[in-house]
Amino acid sequence: MLMDGHTHTELCPHGSGEPLEKMILRAIHMGLKKYCITEHAPLPPDFKNSYQGSKSGIDEASISFDDLPRYFALTEKMQKKYGDEIDITIGFEVDYLEGFEDFTKTFLDEYGPRTQENILSVHFMKGTNNKFWCVDNGVEDFENGFESYIKNPQKIFKLYYQTIQKSVEADLGKYAPQRIGHMSLVRKYQDYFNLTEDLDDNNLKLVNDILSKIKRQDRQLDLNLAGLYKPLCNDFYPGKQILNLAQKLSIPLVYGSDAHDIESVGRGIHLLKTLINY
Repeated sequence: MLMDGHTHTELCPHGSGEPLEKMILRAIHMGLKKYCITEHAPLPPDFKNSYQGSKSGIDEASISFDDLPRYFALTEKMQKKYGDEIDITIGFEVDYLEGFEDFTKTFLDEYGPRTQENILSVHFMKGTNNKFWCVDNGVEDFENGFESYIKNPQKIFKLYYQTIQKSVEADLGKYAPQRIGHMSLVRKYQDYFNLTEDLDDNNLKLVNDILSKIKRQDRQLDLNLAGLYKPLCNDFYPGKQILNLAQKLSIPLVYGSDAHDIESVGRGIHLLKTLINY
């Protein structure tokens, strides 16, 4: 099925502000049959006490609880308006935050019944001072947060995939997200920090363990092409190594543009024929 499984809306604080409706119209024009709206879920109110880094990294990371009524009103309106032309699903991109699993489960228990598809992603992990830092909020935050790791690529990869491993092992309840988001986001700035080398045997073993769990859990992987268009990444997520391993395990791969603007909807989708070995 031609679909976009990872998209955002004008409510996203770090997005373009362009209207969801025009994004959906582009998807219809491109011939997509399904469109998944997965806005960033609110962060825990007290997460700021465990976070260190640029203010924007937390202030602009997600919609707020006050935004939720508007979010559901907007997305459900689009479902009704365009449901005869394209299958629209509503959900969230949920952050895995170590130590905040109870908050995430409670959030999903409350709002999960109104969703159809959700993504579980790692945008934050613990680094300097054992505080949370953004993985994807600019090179300065990445360097300040993970300075002791980035001189050795395998060390930062290990930290990231250990966090991913905790995310797939977490008990997030009945409405736990079924799709794991951009599983190589740690490489967003790879061309700046020289993090382009393949995973070594130890990290491949860790990734294989994660993928085996994803397979047993009947989960999916976000085949996210947004990284190709990031000037310091120039590669898709989760990258060829992990993609090949996932295909060997027959893990479902769901294309995602990660669109935060109109022109990004469906971007790179024709590369799927090259990337995926059927």
